Amino acid sequence: MRRDDGVAEERETGQDDRLVVVGGGQAAFALIARLRALKDTRPITLISAEQSLPYQRPPLSKKYLLREMTLDRLLYRPESWYAEHAIDVRLGRSVTAIDRATKSVTLDDSTTLAYDTLALATGATPRRLPDSLGGTLDGVFTLRDYRDADRLAEEMRPGRHALIIGGGYIGLEAAAIARTLGLEVTLIEAANRIVQRVAASATSDILRNLHLSRGVDLREGTGLTHLLEHDGRVTGAELSDGTTIRVDLVIVGIGVSANDRIAHDAGIQTANGIIADINGRSSDPAVFAMGDCAVLPFADMLIRLESVQNAVDQAETIAANIAGTPTPYHPKPWFWSDQYDVKLQIAGFGLGHDETVTRAGQREGSASVWYYRQGTLIAVDAINDAKAYVVGKKLIETGTTPDKAAIENPATDLKALLAS
Repeated sequence: MRRDDGVAEERETGQDDRLVVVGGGQAAFALIARLRALKDTRPITLISAEQSLPYQRPPLSKKYLLREMTLDRLLYRPESWYAEHAIDVRLGRSVTAIDRATKSVTLDDSTTLAYDTLALATGATPRRLPDSLGGTLDGVFTLRDYRDADRLAEEMRPGRHALIIGGGYIGLEAAAIARTLGLEVTLIEAANRIVQRVAASATSDILRNLHLSRGVDLREGTGLTHLLEHDGRVTGAELSDGTTIRVDLVIVGIGVSANDRIAHDAGIQTANGIIADINGRSSDPAVFAMGDCAVLPFADMLIRLESVQNAVDQAETIAANIAGTPTPYHPKPWFWSDQYDVKLQIAGFGLGHDETVTRAGQREGSASVWYYRQGTLIAVDAINDAKAYVVGKKLIETGTTPDKAAIENPATDLKALLAS
């Protein structure tokens, strides 16, 4: 069927409410999978700019880059699953505009699709180096999708010199992979310390020592002046500390920007992300936002949570709301990062902390950093310490704050804190 204005009608199944999902990542898949698990039969169209079916992103900077996993193993479900669950998948297509008045979206091939409910899971885009610094040279990479990882894997050969710009978790994970593959690595961070935006100085110290011990030339308080090139290919870099280094490839990890342009252009409220309420609705009640593109309320703040946990939990909560069960979303953040043989597990969200306590672990090389704000436990960083992570996560989720002296004392049985 087709409406008089040319917008395709898709009301062929039992439920009339047509859902269009924009995005092909973790949040988008979690939403549609949960809806079908709830026996929701509404027509669903999934629109993804990538050529691949939805797949896991975290292994891209780990096992996939090491070639220990193939793309087919990253897929959440095979192609047959989408057909069996009546999901209309449009790969290699992007949405260029939202018309809220007619409740329709326009794709980059000029196709127009009608919706009753629109779910935006558009993710985020890595920030790139400006052209003036050499950002368009061959050999300069960001890492966001499998194509980026494929191109980068071809370049990461033993003996080559990689410059990594940015000391966040993406940069540190890339440094670990590069060293594991036998590359020489220089990592620069413009801030005074690595992971300064997201972690306490105690965690920075642990991770700094880890990378220095593995041979990374790690320079904090150091920026890029500009990249050097020959025939359009990066060959070196001048740094703000006055040194010039040879460079064969560059990995840029300087953060991401939320993909909120189509929402902003449609008059939906944005602020480096699509502002969503406690139920996941944007300023337009027919439009939901989830995952890395969403700005959501948390602890009296509006934040973006860039994590698998948030993408899944928020999407599944929104699925319940779409299916007719009003359900508020109360984030319970957790994150992880694998670097060499070290697993960093993070429970809670340490933004705004005013005190930390560091606890030595039971095994060599293990430790945990406990974050407090106005006397309340808000987050735990556990380095090769699964017990500290599990206990800390439960304490935070139950609103229990243990005594700081007890945490710092290595003789304290952490599990006993759960019963106190």
